[in-house]
Amino acid sequence: MNRSAPAPTAPPAAVADPPRPGLLGRLGVWSVHHFKTVLAGWLVLVIGLGAFAPQVTSALSGAGWQADGSDSVQVRALAERHFAGNASSAIQIVVTADRPVDDPGVRQVVDRAAALAAADSRVSTVIPPQPGATVSPDGRTAVLLAGAAASPDDMVRAADDLKEPLRALSGDGVEVTATGASVLWSDFNKANHDAMMKSEVMSWPVTLGILVLAFGSLVAAGLPLLLTMAGLAASAGSLVLISHLFPISVWAMNFAMMFALALGIDYALFLVVRFRAARAAGKDGPRAVAETMDTAGKAVLLSGATVLVSLSAVMLVPAPAFRSMAGGIMLAVLFVLAATLTLLPAVLGRLGHRVDALALPWAKRRTAQTSPRFAAWGERLWKHPLRWGALALTVLLALAAPVLGLRTAMPSIDVLPGDASARAGYTAVQQAFGAGTPGTLQILTPADQAEATVRTVTANPGIAGVLPAQPAADGTDWTMVQAVPTVDPSDPRLGHTVDTLRAELPDRALVGGASVENLDLQHLLTEKTPLVIGVVMALGFVLLLFALRAPLIAALGTVAGLLSTGAAFGVARLVFQDGHGAGLLGFTPQGFLDGWAPVFFFAMIFAIAMDYTVFLLASAKEQYERTGDPRQAMVGALAHSGRVVFAAAAVMVAVFFTFAISGPLPPKEMGIVLGVAVLLDAALVRLVLLPVMLRLAGRAAWHTPRWLDRVLPRIPFSHS
Repeated sequence: MNRSAPAPTAPPAAVADPPRPGLLGRLGVWSVHHFKTVLAGWLVLVIGLGAFAPQVTSALSGAGWQADGSDSVQVRALAERHFAGNASSAIQIVVTADRPVDDPGVRQVVDRAAALAAADSRVSTVIPPQPGATVSPDGRTAVLLAGAAASPDDMVRAADDLKEPLRALSGDGVEVTATGASVLWSDFNKANHDAMMKSEVMSWPVTLGILVLAFGSLVAAGLPLLLTMAGLAASAGSLVLISHLFPISVWAMNFAMMFALALGIDYALFLVVRFRAARAAGKDGPRAVAETMDTAGKAVLLSGATVLVSLSAVMLVPAPAFRSMAGGIMLAVLFVLAATLTLLPAVLGRLGHRVDALALPWAKRRTAQTSPRFAAWGERLWKHPLRWGALALTVLLALAAPVLGLRTAMPSIDVLPGDASARAGYTAVQQAFGAGTPGTLQILTPADQAEATVRTVTANPGIAGVLPAQPAADGTDWTMVQAVPTVDPSDPRLGHTVDTLRAELPDRALVGGASVENLDLQHLLTEKTPLVIGVVMALGFVLLLFALRAPLIAALGTVAGLLSTGAAFGVARLVFQDGHGAGLLGFTPQGFLDGWAPVFFFAMIFAIAMDYTVFLLASAKEQYERTGDPRQAMVGALAHSGRVVFAAAAVMVAVFFTFAISGPLPPKEMGIVLGVAVLLDAALVRLVLLPVMLRLAGRAAWHTPRWLDRVLPRIPFSHS
């Protein structure tokens, strides 16, 4: 019996294999599958390095604000070796009484102060008050000099230890205060560290609130803070260990904390938003992580590289404090970046849908990959690019215009709190000896040129008085001539006096002193600022070109950063130089912006600006790779990343503006300049001008010349 053959069945429809993850995608999947290994590794790293973190404020250095290789630094080194420590780093002990200092009771206080200083191993010799030199004309103020027997950093630590015990000797009509450059930096670092720690504490709850609003979920909002804490603990411990090899400024940790908080939140925000969108599209944990890392992860890696190269340009400034501050921030960024690309994917893969746990009522809307509001904004910009672009450009140029009259100088004594030891001693010296005495110049000259040097210095109209020439204590062929200027150390006329002396003195004569060290550092910063700006912009352009393969939009994105930077410094001039809003912020304007602000803040602002540029342009390139449509690239970029840029900028502005309400002036400058820059960059440059540039450039924005196409690697940003 024949059976009929069964009817053939149609083959099943081919199912498209998911795209093979790229390098970062594979790293993310590996982190998910090795969750315990990644978590254990980070716990060991954080606990091991974090154990050293409590030592950070005592281990890091308080000095380093100098121009290496300058005449003034040479004078300090020579004075330490050959003049019994009578250098700019020596500690001055000021004794002021309501009766003559030769009164037995006052002399007893002077002797106790001398003994207290002499007992410190970092002090070489204590020079008692000298009538006619360090005893005031009215006989009621005397100055003892505790010579430097240690490095400038150790002398700042000596000031930390001595200033309060010396002040405790006050009483019965006698006031004892320590002053001088080492005490000034001791007070300056403490005041600013306390203010920055206070600002950090204030910024955390504000940051958490913004993150909760952005994510709509307490779990998702907590991930960026977890990431930042891990990076901070590791970087703080690393800085302590590195400080045993070479000095690291205590400011490195202050800036590292601020930058790690801001960038860590940015990076985590970008990845978590993309992961939630991938989960909402139906992908399981590992696949969602792979897509997140191959898209948002690449943007984060490029952003981190841009931040690192921007800050590396600060290394061109041969000043220890600047180099160590830049290095500290770079170290913190490296740890945060490493945690973002390993720890965060592992946690996201383990959490899966639970990333939305403890969701707030509006959280369901946040799983959408695009933002309807920013999509609508993108359509509006596409239809009316010139209208919105011209408006944003006009605002930025108007705010940047005041920068043409910006003046810079090193901080004056007024940046210290009124009760600071250095400021109290400084004021007492000025009142007793004259306005220029705290800025006494130290001029080293060969012994055979001493008489000519004294004549030249005495004849200078900017000099109020010249002390007798002092031979080297060790018998070497050096003589020190100390000269008191007619003006306060922060007066611009002092610079003219120093320049004139250097031009007229014998060839081998060197002019130094604490005030001259500031002038030399200011000159160095002014000289190096154009170089740093040029290198930062060039490196930023190269990185964007490398990633986007589009020279036109890479150039436009790089140049656009100058607009927000210029506007921020224009606002800084109005606030800190001209004093607008000084009463509201609670400070007395110095009539200038601190000299280190332009070069250092520019690198920081440019790094942050490129952070947003990378996020936006990476999203635009992803859309263009998928569709080939310039309109979809521009509108889609805003729809996909506009909300992230907006939320990230809100966090940064909140963090920076908390520093603006800190007590001392330098954190206020930092908070205002960086906060205004981020606000303007996100609101006007990245969410208006850059999309308008994409609109006007059209396909040309993404064109790659053939010769460049053969040179550059292909880095896709789409996951398809």
